[in-house]
Amino acid sequence: MVDCLIIDKDKKAVETIKAVCEDFTELSYSVIKENQEVALNTILKKKPEVIFINIDSTEINFLEFLFELSQYSEYQPFFVALSTSKEKAFDSYKYNFSDFLLKPLNELSIRKSLLKYQKKHQFDEIETICLKSYKDYQYLNIEDILYLKADNNTTDFHMANGRIIRAYKTLKIFENLLPQTFLRIHKSYIINIHCISRIHYGKSVCIINNEHKIPFTKTFITNIDLINQVLLKNTMLTLN
Repeated sequence: MVDCLIIDKDKKAVETIKAVCEDFTELSYSVIKENQEVALNTILKKKPEVIFINIDSTEINFLEFLFELSQYSEYQPFFVALSTSKEKAFDSYKYNFSDFLLKPLNELSIRKSLLKYQKKHQFDEIETICLKSYKDYQYLNIEDILYLKADNNTTDFHMANGRIIRAYKTLKIFENLLPQTFLRIHKSYIINIHCISRIHYGKSVCIINNEHKIPFTKTFITNIDLINQVLLKNTMLTLN
C-alpha cells in the first residue's frame, strides 16, 4: 500500500485529489491542515510516499520545513506542489519537488502526476493482508485467498486450506485495498482470478478451484469479461 498525504485547506482541491486517488487501489490517503509542526510530525511519523502540498500556504516556511525534514529523515517522498500561480513553478523546482500542479486542479493533471510516481517507483505487489482486531493481528497470504463473501457488515475470507476467517469490515473496504487480481463479481462476492477454473455465462457462475460455485450478476458483467480476457491470454483455446 502506498500512503498519500494531502496538505491543503482548499476543500475543492482536496476533494478532487481524493477522487482520483480512489481510482488507484494501491493508494491510501489522508488529509491534514496547513501547519508546519503538524505536517512535519505527520511526515516523520508515517513517512508517506506521495505528498500533495499547497506551496501558497502562509502557515509553512518551506525552506525551514524541508531543511528540518532532511535533518531528521533520509527518505525522499514524491512531493507534488500545488499553487494558484504559475510563477510558483520555479519555487517548486528550487525546492526539488517532483511535480507542480496549477490550481484550479483537474482530474487529468492529478492522474498524470500519480502515474508519473507509479512509473518511477512501481507500486509493490501486495503479498499479505493483515486483519486487525484490537491487539490481534492476523496475516493472510494473498495467494491463499480463494474468495471473499460479505456477511452484513463483516467479510468472510475463504482460504485454500478450507479455513474461513472473519474480518470486521465491509466488502467495499477490501475491494479498494486488495490488488487487481481480486475483482468483485456480485454484491456479496470478490474472487481471486488466479483461482478460477470455470466461467459459465449461461448459469452466471464462476467455479473456484473446481469446487466453489460463486454467482455473478449483470451489474458486474464487465468484470467477468475482463477476467475472461486475462485468463485467455495465457491459455491454449480448444473449441468443442
